[in-house]
Amino acid sequence: MNPPTSRYLAFFQYFGTKYSGVMETLTDQPVLGVQNYLERAAQNLRPVTPIKFYVSSRTDTGVHALCNSAHLDVQRAAGKPPFPGSVIVSALNYHLKPEPIRILSAYRVSDNFHARFSALSRTYVYRLVTGCSHHSQIPVFERDLCWAPKGDHLNVPAMQEAVGSLLGTHDFSTFRSVSSEMPFKSPVKTLARVDIRPSFGFMSHHYEYRGLQFWELEFKSRSFLYRQVRRMAGALVAVGQGRLAPYRIKELLESRDPQAYPLNTMAPAAGLFLKSVEYDEADVETEGNAAK
Repeated sequence: MNPPTSRYLAFFQYFGTKYSGVMETLTDQPVLGVQNYLERAAQNLRPVTPIKFYVSSRTDTGVHALCNSAHLDVQRAAGKPPFPGSVIVSALNYHLKPEPIRILSAYRVSDNFHARFSALSRTYVYRLVTGCSHHSQIPVFERDLCWAPKGDHLNVPAMQEAVGSLLGTHDFSTFRSVSSEMPFKSPVKTLARVDIRPSFGFMSHHYEYRGLQFWELEFKSRSFLYRQVRRMAGALVAVGQGRLAPYRIKELLESRDPQAYPLNTMAPAAGLFLKSVEYDEADVETEGNAAK
């Protein structure tokens, strides 16, 4: 008889610049995914069978996560009780120390829980800075963490006007990049929220004299298409720069054609953060097994 298996939901964050993305790659590749390092660290739990992470939300090369999530099954030797969530957190973080990856918390969940399909929503934040005449002028502590589009300012009211066309349920074909998954994924998504707000840079009060202004664009939906957030962010910035009129966002949406998306408009990976993945509290056992 096989020892019982315990399923956990783990929340984790990472600095995405040095990885091929969050998903695993072949181990002989020069650049690995975050998942490769998570699974390598998990083998130090000495499971009966190798541990695999089922990641909820894919991120590309250079994209960061304030909080991503994954479920994993841990099978211990016969007679050994399940690990508490605190042990999962501390053990994995110990073996992840050389990497800019951290486990935030871990919870026991039911065997039918799935990190990807049980998620209620995902929220992404895109960070911008205006006032840089060239990307080399981005403060050193902000490099790879924000985008500096051309121009000294953005027409935020025009961007907010354009947001109205994106909110709600639409066919977002124009706002997805071509990928092998296209034939199998519906382009219809419901965008629940888009916020555009001023923000701050790291210790930016020490260089206020430079006149830099940081911005955050926040997008919330149950799920997103491949590169949808970067394409929406880039189009909104183009509106803010005056390169696109606000009404063009609606026209692009209605064209339902990825080829209709303007060239050289998609926002770069640096600046995009997966902020959070939300679940029904009833799906997550929190008593006595979570650790922050």
